[in-house]
Amino acid sequence: MRPIFVVNNFGQFNHLIHRALRDMEIPVSLVPNSMLPEEVAEGCRGIILGGGPTLERAGNCAKYLDLDLPVLGICLGLHVIATKFGGEVHPGMSGGYGPVDVEICDHDAILAGYPRTIHVWASHADEVARAPVDFVRLARSSICEAEAIALPGKNIFGIQWHPEVSHTEDGRRVFENFNAITLEHGA
Repeated sequence: MRPIFVVNNFGQFNHLIHRALRDMEIPVSLVPNSMLPEEVAEGCRGIILGGGPTLERAGNCAKYLDLDLPVLGICLGLHVIATKFGGEVHPGMSGGYGPVDVEICDHDAILAGYPRTIHVWASHADEVARAPVDFVRLARSSICEAEAIALPGKNIFGIQWHPEVSHTEDGRRVFENFNAITLEHGA
């Protein structure tokens, strides 16, 4: 079985995403964001775009969204998805990393099994200010209207929070759901 690729965007928690999947016995590889799209397409069954400092350092991530593979963007990964499809990302009003209560608006496949509200840890130094056309909002909070978005029918999901950190309530569920999506996709 091909692994899920965790794309390293120079974020401080990318190794935790990799470790979380490995600990769940999900085949996974941590890869650089400079990897050629063709190599990504041939080497994995799904892509997790990890966090990082800026969109300018996201390498080939936007190109990976054209590979017809399931994609989960986390923090900066969400921002890559939003900007690629015409949304807008701006500095957040609430700034840095900390606790947030998130309201699940749509229990789509990536958020299946969660209660209506979850306690997460997220950075809002930057956030999606306007979601792309055709995307649906999956979650919101009192400080951000686009805590999670998805492109229906394309298996492209983005979340602002960090499911890989211990402070996030039931973060493993996002990874379990994404693993199931990649298996159903048959990549």
